[in-house]
Amino acid sequence: MTSNQKSNSRLDFGLVLILFLLFLASCAAIYSAQTTGQYGENFLIRQIVFYAVGCGIIAAVINLDSDQLKKLAWYAYGFGILLLGLLIVAPDSIAPTINGAKSWFRVPGMGSLQPSEFVKVFIILAIARVIVEHHQKHLVKTTQTDLWLLVKIGLITLLPLLLVMQQPDLGTSLVFIAIMVGMIFISGVSWKLLLSIFGAGLSIISVIMYFVLWKPEILEKYLGVQEYQFGRIYSWIDPYNYQSTTGFQLTRSLLAIGSGQTGGKGYGNREVYLPESHTDFIFSIVGEEFGFVGASVLVSLFFLLIYQITKVGMETKNDFYTFVCVGVISMITFHVFQNIGMTIGLLPITGIPLPFISYGGSSLMGNMLAISLIFSIRYHYKKYMFSKDA
Repeated sequence: MTSNQKSNSRLDFGLVLILFLLFLASCAAIYSAQTTGQYGENFLIRQIVFYAVGCGIIAAVINLDSDQLKKLAWYAYGFGILLLGLLIVAPDSIAPTINGAKSWFRVPGMGSLQPSEFVKVFIILAIARVIVEHHQKHLVKTTQTDLWLLVKIGLITLLPLLLVMQQPDLGTSLVFIAIMVGMIFISGVSWKLLLSIFGAGLSIISVIMYFVLWKPEILEKYLGVQEYQFGRIYSWIDPYNYQSTTGFQLTRSLLAIGSGQTGGKGYGNREVYLPESHTDFIFSIVGEEFGFVGASVLVSLFFLLIYQITKVGMETKNDFYTFVCVGVISMITFHVFQNIGMTIGLLPITGIPLPFISYGGSSLMGNMLAISLIFSIRYHYKKYMFSKDA
């Protein structure tokens, strides 16, 4: 076997095929959306370019092994924190406020760049390195060592979380938390400790939701929170009562998906106007044009993607690789669950795009960066398949 054949055998062709199918689905949905949307721009061409850049990212990262990724983890994390900090102090000419959020840098010739999309991946690398080094240092587990590990993971997540909340960007903040929670669950921390902490967290969330729904005046009096700030929650619970304001997108999305029924109306035969349908609400296009069948096929592609990443994570014998896989799974799973959930009314609208499908350069390249880590893991662990350190 030639060296070129050996290299090709280490590529994950199953993952390549899934990404290609997601690429086709994205192009089809975006092309349909832009023909009836409120914009006159060609988003399809841009999305193809973004995918091409993403393939370049994969080609570059795939050559990095676990030692190199671990060495780069803190540099990448620090660079991400620096970018998020610069967003806060940058003038509007460099970091404009769009839709009430200061989340993007204006890049000449490229459009806008959202650093937080890449910081998600940097957090995964940093947490994975911290967990591995913690277990190497503390061979005997105690409640104290477990708590110390949780503190370190929490601090890694907290700093970018606070910076993103300043933008403000609730959706990305929730993704950070989802990554943290997913990686904590497989970090080796005692289940008794985890159940206690997450039980307390759920209790606090339940209390907050109670006050939001039934006692908002108390939050307004003691915390200075205004009732209108809970508009997304109110419009999520009763969208038709707010369909002229905060519930408009949700009611239109429900109408679009519901009218698609089982087989859909056919490609390009949309009748329901929905703003921003090429980005956050692209699943509504799939539901209306291809119905339940088409939507199920798309969801199945995501299941296959998660399965493929899980398979890679279980086959490798390298703990750092395993933690990276779990972080990527947590990130993509939360994105898919939240995006589809908000388009069908199961979850509040948070502005989270559908991975690999929604239009958006930063989002797509951030996801491609995450997937490039999986390609790297698959590429390198085969080489050391029978090694203790694989």
